[in-house]
Amino acid sequence: VHETTTTRTPSPPTGPHTTTPSGPGSTTVTPPPVSTTPFTGTESTTKTTTSGPTPSASTPHTTTVGTEISTPMTTSATVTTPTTSPAVTTTTTSGPSSPESTASSTVSLPSISTSPVSTTTSGTTQTESFTTTSGTTSSSFITINATTTSTTFKTLSPGSTTTSGPTATSTAQGDSWWLCNCTKVICIEDNIVQVIPVICNPPPKPTCANGLSPVPVIDEDGCCWHWECDCYCTGWGDPHYMTFDGLYYSYQGNCTYVLVEEINKKVDNFGVYIDNYHCDARDVVSCPRTLVVRHETQEVRLRTAQPNTLQVEVTVNNQLVALPYKKFGVSIYESGINRVVEIPELKMNVTYNGLSFSIRMPYNLFGNNTQGQCGTCNNNTADDCMLPDGSIAENCETMADHWQVVDPSKPQCSPGLVPTGSPSTTPTQPCKESSICELLLGSVFEPCHALVQPEKYYAACVFDSCVLPDLDLECSSLQIYAATCADQGACIDWRKHTNGVCSHECPPGKEYRACGPIKEMTCKSRGQNDTSTKQVEGCFCPNGTMLYDSGVDVCVKTCGCVGVDMIPREFGERFTVDCQDCICLEGEHGIVCEPHKCEQKKVTCDGEGFYEVQEVNPKDPCCPLFTCKCNTSLCTAKAPKCSLGFEVHSYIPSGQCCPVYQCVPKGVCVHENAEFLPNSSVFVDKCQNCFCTNDVNISTQLNIISCERVPCNTYCQPGYELKPVKGECCGKCVQTKCIIHTADNSELILSPGDFKNDPRNNCTIYSCVDVHNQLIASTSEITCPAFNEESCKPGTISFLPNGCCKTCAPVDSRTPCSVRRRKDFIVYNGCRSVDRVELTECEGTCGTFSLYSAEANSMDHSCSCCRETRTTEKHVVLKCPGGHSMSHKYIYVESCSCQDTECKKPEPNELQNKENDKESTLNRIKRAISLTSK
Repeated sequence: VHETTTTRTPSPPTGPHTTTPSGPGSTTVTPPPVSTTPFTGTESTTKTTTSGPTPSASTPHTTTVGTEISTPMTTSATVTTPTTSPAVTTTTTSGPSSPESTASSTVSLPSISTSPVSTTTSGTTQTESFTTTSGTTSSSFITINATTTSTTFKTLSPGSTTTSGPTATSTAQGDSWWLCNCTKVICIEDNIVQVIPVICNPPPKPTCANGLSPVPVIDEDGCCWHWECDCYCTGWGDPHYMTFDGLYYSYQGNCTYVLVEEINKKVDNFGVYIDNYHCDARDVVSCPRTLVVRHETQEVRLRTAQPNTLQVEVTVNNQLVALPYKKFGVSIYESGINRVVEIPELKMNVTYNGLSFSIRMPYNLFGNNTQGQCGTCNNNTADDCMLPDGSIAENCETMADHWQVVDPSKPQCSPGLVPTGSPSTTPTQPCKESSICELLLGSVFEPCHALVQPEKYYAACVFDSCVLPDLDLECSSLQIYAATCADQGACIDWRKHTNGVCSHECPPGKEYRACGPIKEMTCKSRGQNDTSTKQVEGCFCPNGTMLYDSGVDVCVKTCGCVGVDMIPREFGERFTVDCQDCICLEGEHGIVCEPHKCEQKKVTCDGEGFYEVQEVNPKDPCCPLFTCKCNTSLCTAKAPKCSLGFEVHSYIPSGQCCPVYQCVPKGVCVHENAEFLPNSSVFVDKCQNCFCTNDVNISTQLNIISCERVPCNTYCQPGYELKPVKGECCGKCVQTKCIIHTADNSELILSPGDFKNDPRNNCTIYSCVDVHNQLIASTSEITCPAFNEESCKPGTISFLPNGCCKTCAPVDSRTPCSVRRRKDFIVYNGCRSVDRVELTECEGTCGTFSLYSAEANSMDHSCSCCRETRTTEKHVVLKCPGGHSMSHKYIYVESCSCQDTECKKPEPNELQNKENDKESTLNRIKRAISLTSK
C-alpha cells in the first residue's frame, strides 16, 4: 500500500467572481457522503479530525465510490507502516504533481494489522462566481503486497455500500475509491493500492458586497470547506430595502410584490412576497403589512395584527396556527420579537416582526438564481435592479413597481402596467432629524460600526422621522440595524437610550432583554446542546426561571408540569382541574388525571312547589350541592281577582312553598271604576267639590267621599245681568246694556235702541245699538246750521225739536236753496269710518203757499222743496268692532235746487203715532247731527 497525503492550499483570490482552477497534475478529490464502508474481518480504519466550522454542502456531487474487501480465513498478511515518512507539500496551479518521497511496506495477507491514519482537514472550495482555492497533491505511498489472490478490492456503483464474504473479484489498475473519512484509495497494480489522505489548509476570507461577514460552507466532498456570502435581504420602515447584495433603496408602493422568486424554478411553488399599505393619512408612504412565504403546498402569512406594532399573527393556508408549527418541511417559531419561517431543506429562513423583515438563503442553493425586489444574489450590486424581462432598470424604485402580483384584495393594483414615474425617496422639505437617529452614528452602536456600516440605516431613519414624525417609524431603522449587528456578532442594548420612544413592553411574567438566545431554553430542550451563539432581542423568562416548552408560554422555576390551566406544577403535586383529580409525575406523560369523586347526600323535595336544584359548592366547585328550591309557578292555587278598592295579599305559611291569598281593602275611595287616595280630589260633577276622606264605610269597607256645593257669584256690575250657562253650575254676568261714560265722568246706562241727550248739553246724544249680539255705544254731536239772530224777526227765535239748534223767522222771506258741506264720521251697522268724511246736504227755502181759488171754490197749494239735482256715489272704508274692515258706499250731493212737489194733507193718525213720530224725529236727528262714537 502506498500512502499519499494530499494537502489543499488556497490560491490567492483574483476577484469576487473569478475561479482559480488546479493544474493538470493536481489531484481532484470527489468523496461520497462521510459514512464509508469499513473492512470486514480484521478491520483497518482511518479517522479524520476536522478543524474549523462544519457547515452544510454547497454544490452537487456527481460520483460516489465504495469498497468491498473479502478475505478468507486461511490467509495471513503483515502490514508494516513506518511511523514517520517524509511528506512534502507542494502547491501548484499547473503541471504534474511530483511526490517528494515514498515509503513502501510489504504486506502479508490475510492477517492485517494497520494503525489508523489520522487526517486533519480544513479549507474551502468556492462555487461558481466566487474565488476557488485549491491545492495540489503530495503523496506518501503505502504499498500492500498480497500473498494470495483471495483478497479483492471491488469498485461499487455510486451511493452503494456492501460487505460480503469471500469473493474472487479483480480491480482494474487505475481504479479509485474512498476508503473512509477523506482517505482515497487508488489501485496501482497487482494488489498494490495507493492511499491518499486529504489535508486542507484554511482559505482566505473574501469580502461580501452586502458588507456582512461570509459564512464557512463544507465542500461537496465533505473534507474541506470554503467561504460563501449568504443571500441576506432586509426591509423596514416605510419601507426601506437592502437587497441581497447590499443595495439600499426606498419604495412607497401600496400593492403586493415579489420579494424573491427563483429565476430557474428548482423548488415547487417557492417565493416570498410582501403586502404593503399606505400608513399615513396623506397616502404618501407605505409600510409592510403581511409577509407571504410559499413552499410547495403551503402558504404562510405573517400579518401585522395592529399597524406599527410588533403584534404578528400567523396563518398557514388561511388558517390560524399556534407556534411552534412544523409540517411538510416548514417550521415556524418565535425568536425574541420575531416570527421565523424556516425551511430546513433549503437552509433558509424568513423573519418578520411587524416593522421589519429579513430573508436569509444559502448562496450554494440560490446564487445567481433570485429575482424580485430583493435583487439578484450574486455578490454584485450592478444587476440588483433587474426587471422581470431580465433588463436592468435605472434605479430600484422603478424596478420595484414591475414586481406587482395579482392580489384580489387590492383591485386598484394592476400588475404589468409601466409606472408613470419614480416615487421620491427624499423628504420634500428639509427638516431636523430625530435625535433617535443620531444614536446610529454615536457611541451606542459604535461596537457594530466595524461590522455593519450604519450610513444607509441612518438615511432611512432621517427619512422616516421627517415624512412620518408622528408614527415613530424611525425606531424600525434602529431595530433592523441592531438585528443585523446581532447577526454579525455584536449585540447592542439600544432601546434604553431612546427616552421611552422605542421602548418595548413585555407581558406579565416576562422581561425584556436586548441580547437573548435565538431559541429560548425550555424544560424540554435544556438537555440539548445548542451551539448557536447568535442573539436576538425580545421578552424572555426572568433569571431563575425558564420557559416550560416552546408551545407553552409559561415561565417556571422548576421543570414540573403545566396543564391546560397554564399553571406550573411540581412533580408529585396533586391538583384538580376541569373536575379531574390530577397528579404531576416525572416522565413522558407528565400529568395523569382521573374523574373527581364526589360524596353526595340525596335530598327529597316534598310539598307543592318544591323542586330539586344543583348549586355551586364553594368548597368544591366540581361537586354541586343538591338543595330544594321553591318555584311558585308550580303551585296550583291562583291569586283571586279583587274588586276595586281591594288588593290581593298573600303569605306563605312556615314550611310551605305555595302562598295563601286573600282580598283586603286598600284604604281608598272608589267612584266610577276609579280609585282615589285619601285627601285627593274626586270629580263627581262640576257643581260639587269632592274629596276622599279617611273615614271608612263599615258596610263597604271603602273610604267615604265628602262633597260640598260649588259657591257661585250672584253680583253683576251695572249693565250686566246674571245669565245661566249651559253645562255650568254658576251663571255668568253678561252685558245687556251699554255703559257710557259722559263728559263729567258719570255713567249712563242705555238699553239697546235707546238714545238720550246729555243732561248738560242737548247737542250731545248718546245711543246704544245691538249689532249681531254685540252692544255698541255711540256718542253723537249735533252740528247746528249757521244762525244769525240779526236776520230773525223779533220774537221768533226758538229751538228746533232737537233742543239744540235755534231757529227763527227770517226778516227776508227767503234763504236760497244751496249745498251745505260738513265733515263727520260715517257709521253703518256698527262700523265707523276711520277719519271724518266730507258730507253734503241741500238746505234753504223755496216758494210754498196756499191760496183760495174762487173758481174751484177750494184751496190751491203750491209746494217747492230744496232737493238735490246732481249726486255722485263715493266709497269709504269702515272699521268694524271685530277688527275687520268693510267698504261702504254713500251719496255725495253735488248741487241742489228748488223742485215742485205734491202738497198733501197729512193724515191725523200719522201725526199721533208715537212710534212714527219717534222714528221721524230720529231720522231728522240723523240728518241734522253728526254721529260720533267714543
